[in-house]
Amino acid sequence: MYYLSRHEKCASEEFLMLRGIPAIISPDLLKVLDEMGHGDDIVIGDLNFPAASNARILVRADGHTVPDMLDAILKLFPLDTFTEKPVVLMRPVSAAAKRTDVQDRIQEVVRNHDERGDSAVENVDRFEFYERAKKAYAIIATTDSGAYGCVIIKKGVLH
Repeated sequence: MYYLSRHEKCASEEFLMLRGIPAIISPDLLKVLDEMGHGDDIVIGDLNFPAASNARILVRADGHTVPDMLDAILKLFPLDTFTEKPVVLMRPVSAAAKRTDVQDRIQEVVRNHDERGDSAVENVDRFEFYERAKKAYAIIATTDSGAYGCVIIKKGVLH
C-alpha cells in the first residue's frame, strides 16, 4: 500500500482519498473549514500579517498566495448571504493608493464565486481589520508578498 505524505504531489488521482478538495487545502485547514459554522469568519493573511499573535487557531499555508487560497476555500463553501458584505479587505494606508494588484485578484476570485461580485466586498482601515481578525474563528498564514493582501471571509450556509 502507498501513502502520500502531506507534501508529495500526486500525478494521478488514484491515490486521492477524497474528491473535489483542492490540493492547496491541507488536512489541518480542511478540519478547520469543516468545524466553522454559518457566520464564522476566517482570515487569509499575507506575509506581513501578524497571524501568530492574533490567531485563536493558526493554520500555516506557506508557499501559497492569498487569491489561490481564497479560490480553493470558496470551492468548498459559499460566502454568507445574510450579510451584505461577507468579504473584508484592508484599505491601503496611502491616500494615493486605491487598490493593490493582489486586492484586484482577490476581487476577481470573489466575482467568480459570488453573484454579488464587488458589492460583497467591504474595505476597512488597518486597525479595524486587525480588530475583526482577532475575533475570527481562524487565521491562515500564507507567504503571499503582495501589499495589502489580507482578506476576511464569512462562511455561508451549506444547503
